[in-house]
Amino acid sequence: MIRKAELITAIAPTNRGLLATESDKQAILSAIANLEDFNPTPRPLERSELLDGDWRLLYTTSKALLNLDRFPFYKLGQIYQCIRVKTNSVYNIAEINGLPYLEGIVSVAAKFEPLSFRRVQVKFERSILGFRRIINYTSPSDYIQQIENGKKFSAIDFPINSSNQQGWLDITYIDNDLRIGRGNEGSVFVLTKT
Repeated sequence: MIRKAELITAIAPTNRGLLATESDKQAILSAIANLEDFNPTPRPLERSELLDGDWRLLYTTSKALLNLDRFPFYKLGQIYQCIRVKTNSVYNIAEINGLPYLEGIVSVAAKFEPLSFRRVQVKFERSILGFRRIINYTSPSDYIQQIENGKKFSAIDFPINSSNQQGWLDITYIDNDLRIGRGNEGSVFVLTKT
């Protein structure tokens, strides 16, 4: 699909949005809107087989995520959003690269509730911040399995009061390997299935 290729080409040099100029952002938002107009899945929450799985972030306008790159001596690595439809769970995982043996991870576990055919309410439940070696992080799926098994990590691991920390997300485009979402704070997310 030409529109999809145009979007991927536009976001490729931006390092997930970290290097995007204002003109890049406008071109990308235009390409996103063009692709959303041709969403092959107008009712994404009814297609759990497409939604379920591990997704890697290609581009975002979320300041909260992009600001993770501002820690001294550290750089933002890959960012994943892993969705488990069976349990209505979502896991946001940001890998932080830095000094040898001190690579980190910032993650949040949440539950989602469908509000419409494309909007979900997200309630954040738990946050884990720590060094990858200490918490034995090897991949998003292994890490999530440990969380779902109830493991308490040797890290900053704390519950989140979900009445204070919640938001919504519209899934505006989804196919077999690409998903676009728009959040309640005006952020845009473009992800690819891993």
